[in-house]
Amino acid sequence: MGGVPTKRRRAVVPWTLLGLWIVVLAIAGPFAGKLSDVQHDRAVDYLPASADSTQVAKIQDELPGGESTELVLVYHRDGGLTAADRTTAAAQVARIDRGFDLTTAPKGVPSRDGATLMYPVASTAPGHDEKARDAFVNDVRDIAHDTGGLSVDTGGAGALATDASEVYGSLDGPLLYTTVAVVAILLILIYRSPFLWLVPLVVAGIADFLSMGVAYGLHQAFGTTVSGQSSGVMTILVFGAGTDYALLLVSRYREELRRIERPYDAMRAALRGCGPAVLASSGTVAVGLFCLLAADLNSSRGMGPLGAVGVLCALFAMLTLLPAVLVLLGRRVFWPLVPAYGSTPKVRRSLFAAMGSSAGRRPLTVLACGALLLGALALGVFSLPGSLRQEDTFTDKPDSVVAMQTLAAAYPERGTQPISVITPTGRAGETLATARGVPGVAAAEQVRSGHGWTEISVTASSPPQSTGETTTIETLRDRLDGKGSYVGGPSAQQLDLKDTNSRDRKVVVPIVLAAVLLILVVLLRSLVAPLILLAAVVAVWGASLGIAGLVFGPLFGFQGTDPGLGLLTFVFLVALGVDYGIFLMHRMREESLAGAEPGAAALTALRTTGGVIASAGLVLAATFSVLTNMPLVSLVEMGFVIAVGVLLDTFLVRTYLVTSASMALGRTVWWPGPLSRKPQPQQPPAQEPERTLAPAP
Repeated sequence: MGGVPTKRRRAVVPWTLLGLWIVVLAIAGPFAGKLSDVQHDRAVDYLPASADSTQVAKIQDELPGGESTELVLVYHRDGGLTAADRTTAAAQVARIDRGFDLTTAPKGVPSRDGATLMYPVASTAPGHDEKARDAFVNDVRDIAHDTGGLSVDTGGAGALATDASEVYGSLDGPLLYTTVAVVAILLILIYRSPFLWLVPLVVAGIADFLSMGVAYGLHQAFGTTVSGQSSGVMTILVFGAGTDYALLLVSRYREELRRIERPYDAMRAALRGCGPAVLASSGTVAVGLFCLLAADLNSSRGMGPLGAVGVLCALFAMLTLLPAVLVLLGRRVFWPLVPAYGSTPKVRRSLFAAMGSSAGRRPLTVLACGALLLGALALGVFSLPGSLRQEDTFTDKPDSVVAMQTLAAAYPERGTQPISVITPTGRAGETLATARGVPGVAAAEQVRSGHGWTEISVTASSPPQSTGETTTIETLRDRLDGKGSYVGGPSAQQLDLKDTNSRDRKVVVPIVLAAVLLILVVLLRSLVAPLILLAAVVAVWGASLGIAGLVFGPLFGFQGTDPGLGLLTFVFLVALGVDYGIFLMHRMREESLAGAEPGAAALTALRTTGGVIASAGLVLAATFSVLTNMPLVSLVEMGFVIAVGVLLDTFLVRTYLVTSASMALGRTVWWPGPLSRKPQPQQPPAQEPERTLAPAP
């Protein structure tokens, strides 16, 4: 490329990049449209790969008829059911029995107070086809409907799965539109230009389209689990991380336009200046997310690669397509605040310079007070509600949740959803006898056999997900241990989710910390600085969960927390928090290499990068806060914790604590690298314009 004249290169390179992107999108387009076809939200897509309940779900697929869709029709009238109500219920159930291929004829079970009547209904006709299952559930609901003051609700595992599937299916549009709207508003406020905000937003949208195609390819090549949760988080990361990288690049590009005449040359200088830090930070985020591959939980293991794909596609777009578009549009894209060649930006009082100076006067005091504050906030973790139950997973109560609540109140003396036991057919009689002898088992019966396996349906004497039912499941597993049998079903799945998330935290957290620490050590040529950054992001994670503990129950009214909340928020906050730390520490190291004293280097780094990091943090927090408007409690909880964590990291930890720690330690912060041993007498750093909270025009 060295033989190409400079003038010609300025014209050819941007158009060549645009042409390459058209080719890339043409290739990715057909695959991106297929991502929704491989997105599944069945229980097995969220369950741990090695758990009993997962094996039960897989074997049920192989039994005659395939996976069973189990429902419970709940008829209820306050004050007691009438004879006409029972006749109506019997007629509706008979119609369902005639119209669908049910495993057994439904039998009514009245409650003791006579106000409720439940009919368990099960069919293997839908199999593992989610669309067929949803159609079956909705057809049953059409037949079993309210009449004359008699309320009819359809509950059970099948109804819950259908309601969850409808929620996940409705996320894509609102999630994307809301994210785009939030990012657009923030970019307009930051850039104060009627045109500039649109460029990174469109590029982020293109990156999102590309990520969907790559995600589909991952699924086809490696069987990566694609769920509604993981695809939604991927979109959030594309827009959040992509906009962050755009903010850094555009800010540096605007500076270079003031001192370099041609946009092409200014963009090259901008990429040389901020490109390495952007590459390092995005690489750290991607590596942190890939560490989720070590998780046993299918949903977590699938979210890691999809999240990394989102970040890397955003990086690719912002370092190739965005520069090309900006160069072709020229300076006029910044109108009305065009950075003229040879001009100087308006000098403003820097908020971050003032904040850094206040931290620099008493760094140890600031550090101690900040650590105490984060520690105090982290104590709120002890106020987090317990594990989220099935009926509490929705922010609004769908039909299936109403049915479960009615059942829990009407049948406190018995279980209302089956515990499934899968056993080798040769041991079916022995297993059935063992199950009937377990304390807490009200009934057990053989359901179907095939391919060497037999399914036994067990009814507990305690309500679903109660302490009594949990004890029954654990006792069943203990009695059947070593006999080739598996215990599953909806309640067993929730128990396995909780246990596996606990295991995954113990495995994944150390891997994430080790991987991120290694990258930081290589990047910063130091051991102390990376440890400071890691300690800071871990403290932010603890404080964010503590704040969640103070508001989830009292303010949001949540009855539980998702079992995967701790692990997923840890991975995201560590990866994304270190992302911003890299920008600050990398600039601090540049200043130190140029001969600045440690205190001056820290203050200069904060003054010159603080505004951009703050803008990026606001955008990232806003994109994750979009999840708090979604109808699933697990998404609301994750979005809240990550948004709060990003804000804490941006305005408290990064600004005060990391800066004050660096100033208090002096050159020790770069130990054992050469910067910790002797000054580096080089050219003084070039003076850069101060920034306010948002990048200066």
